Amino acid sequence: MTLDIPNLKDMDQRLRDEAHEEPTLEVPQSEPTKHTQIIAIYGKGGIGKSFTLANLSCMMAEMGKRVLLIGCDPKSDTTSLLFGGKACPTIIETSSAKKLAGEEVAIGDVCFKRNGVFAMELGGPEVGRGCGGRGIIHGFELLEKLGFHDWDFDYVLLDFLGDVVCGGFGLPIARDMAQKVILVASNDLQSLYVANNVCSAVEYFRKMGGNVGVAGLVINKDDGTGEAQAFAEAVDIPVLAAIPADDDLRKKSANYQIVGTSKGQWGAMFEGLAEAVAIAPPVRPAPLNQDGLLALFDSKDTGGDVVLEPATDTDMRGKNAVTKVSLEVVYDDA
Repeated sequence: MTLDIPNLKDMDQRLRDEAHEEPTLEVPQSEPTKHTQIIAIYGKGGIGKSFTLANLSCMMAEMGKRVLLIGCDPKSDTTSLLFGGKACPTIIETSSAKKLAGEEVAIGDVCFKRNGVFAMELGGPEVGRGCGGRGIIHGFELLEKLGFHDWDFDYVLLDFLGDVVCGGFGLPIARDMAQKVILVASNDLQSLYVANNVCSAVEYFRKMGGNVGVAGLVINKDDGTGEAQAFAEAVDIPVLAAIPADDDLRKKSANYQIVGTSKGQWGAMFEGLAEAVAIAPPVRPAPLNQDGLLALFDSKDTGGDVVLEPATDTDMRGKNAVTKVSLEVVYDDA
């Protein structure tokens, strides 16, 4: 018996076409109100963006600011800490369900609040069923229909995965959607590689006439080794805060506890971060090349002393290598 899947090739081709298709949907490209700061936070997956943002947003609200937190990571984990581990319905899944039911999405279906912070998740498609970046574009299109331009907030914080800065993930930078970018990294090569990659994207679009700049770097899980500080100095951006690699922070974060409050021992640190974020200007970074990035670390840890040895045709052929008769004339010594 053979398994007949007549649409498999068509589905594969549609996914390939979608991955190569340039975004065409209109998205918000200006401030919803004149006083609003729209800030995009980028960092490597798992580096602590959600932890930083949840606590930063709570501290900002405690300081009397109106804050909207928008999760733009397909993992949809931005609001988990804010809501004590509870997942809120995403804009993507809610929109799909409402469309099937012939209904319109209302703000109360996708936006929720706690501790004075308003929050929502864009979400993303199921695995293998679409492009996460295009899902973000669709999500912002829906936000515009819900009145994004008319909302009254002091801060709109966007949480973006920084591992890839293309398509929908690059919207804040590519389309001047945000005024500034904040990077979250640690003292490790991979997270600083991602931070440098985002700096490269900012610099590229500045050369293209864009206005987005980098406000600074938040060093998370800082163990004092200094690589992230050296990176900030090398690319010419400020360090906005250094969050220590502390066991108390780790446990509270794992248990979905908010520490960005004046009622706890870490309140002063997040208050300082909130103040720094508010006044930090968007600067034009000077991204490093790969060798410059590696130079921030001890070569024994990164392989910086490795010398590239070119492969030969014989290497590539292996056991199939055949010695060819040379037509070169060799003369005896006179």
